[in-house]
Amino acid sequence: MKTIKTKQDLAINGAAPAFEEPLHVGCPNIGSREGFLKYAGEIFDRRWLTNNGPLVQEFEQRVAEYHNVTHCVAMCSGTVALEIAIRALGLEGEVIIPSYTFIATAHALHWQAITPVFADIDPATHTLDPDAVRSMITPRTTGIIGVHLWGRSAPVEALQAIADEYGLKLMFDAAHAFGCSYRGTMVGSFGACEVLSFHATKFFNTFEGGAVLTNDDKLADAMRLMRNFGFSGMDNVIHPGTNGKMIEVAAAMGLVNLDAITSVIEANKHNFQAYHEGLSGLSGISLLTFDESELNNYQYVVMVVDEKCPVTRDQIFQSLHAENILARKYFWPGCHKMKPYVDLYPHADLLLPNTCQVADRVIILPTGTAVNSNMIQAVISVIQTYISG
Repeated sequence: MKTIKTKQDLAINGAAPAFEEPLHVGCPNIGSREGFLKYAGEIFDRRWLTNNGPLVQEFEQRVAEYHNVTHCVAMCSGTVALEIAIRALGLEGEVIIPSYTFIATAHALHWQAITPVFADIDPATHTLDPDAVRSMITPRTTGIIGVHLWGRSAPVEALQAIADEYGLKLMFDAAHAFGCSYRGTMVGSFGACEVLSFHATKFFNTFEGGAVLTNDDKLADAMRLMRNFGFSGMDNVIHPGTNGKMIEVAAAMGLVNLDAITSVIEANKHNFQAYHEGLSGLSGISLLTFDESELNNYQYVVMVVDEKCPVTRDQIFQSLHAENILARKYFWPGCHKMKPYVDLYPHADLLLPNTCQVADRVIILPTGTAVNSNMIQAVISVIQTYISG
C-alpha cells in the first residue's frame, strides 16, 4: 500500500494541483438568470414575500404534476419537511431507518423524541435490506422510513409488505430521487408520503427548500396547517404547528430550475457515461449504474473501491483532495457512528456489517452542469495515475 504523507507528496509528480480552484461535489445547478430576475421583479412589485404566495402555489402545482401525484407541500427545507411528515403521520416510539443516509433522516426523528432504529442495507443497492428491517421490529415500532439513495429506489414493495403485515406507517426520504421512477411509477406515490430536498447541493434546488409529495388528501391538509403554525384562515389556529413555509424567492429559483431540468439531467447523464467509460477496467474500481428502463436523474457518480484495488478508498480520496478535487465519502461513517447515536448504540456495528463495509468503500465524484468533459478527464487521470503509479 502507498504511504500518505502531505498534500505536496500527493500532487502527481510534485506538480501543481490539477485544479487551481476546487472542484466540488454538489456545485449548484442554476437555470436562467434572466428568468429568475424576472420572477424576483414580480415578487418586489407584489410585495408578497412569503405566506403561500403565487409562486409557491405555482411551484407546488408543477412539482406535483411532474411526479404525477395529487399534492406537493413545499417547505423551507428538506429536514423540516421530514419533521412535519413524521409528525403528521403520528409516528412515535421507534422508527426503522438505514444508518447509511444523511444524518437529517435520523435527526428528524430524534429531534421529536422518536428513537431511530438502524437496520442494515443491501450491499449491492445501498438501500434498506427488508430482512434486516424485519429483524429490528419491536412492540415499540410505529414506522419505517425507506431512503431512495443515489436516485435508486428502495425496495418499495417489500417494505410496504412488511409495513402492512405489522401495521406500521411507511414513508420515504426521497431527497436524492427528484424526477426518478420505479417500475414505471414516478417517485412520490410510494408509502404514505415521500420527502424531497431542494438544498443547493441537490441537482434540483430552490436555493434551500424541500417538499412532501403525497396522494393522501387528509395528510396533505394536515401538513399545510403544520407548516404555518396551524392557522386555518386569519386568527384561527386549529392545529399545532411551526414555521416551515417556503418563501417566494425560493419558489422562483425552483421554477427556473424546473424549466432547465431536462438539460441538467442530460448533463448529468453525459458526465456519468464519461466517468463510466474512463474508469472501466481499473482493478478494484466500479461505478454504481442506473436502470436505463427507468427515469433517472444521474445526480450522483458513486465510485466503489473494493478489496481488489491496490490502494485504499481513503488513499484515493486524499489523492483527489490533493489535486483540489473535493470528492466526498458519503455517507461515511454512517449515522450510527455520529452523535448522539454512537452513544446510544455503541455496538451497532455488530448489526450493520454491510453498512460499515459500504461506508468504507464509496467515493462520490463531482458532476453537474459546472463540470465539463475536460474536468472529468482530469479527475479520471488522477485516479488512474494514482492507482497505477
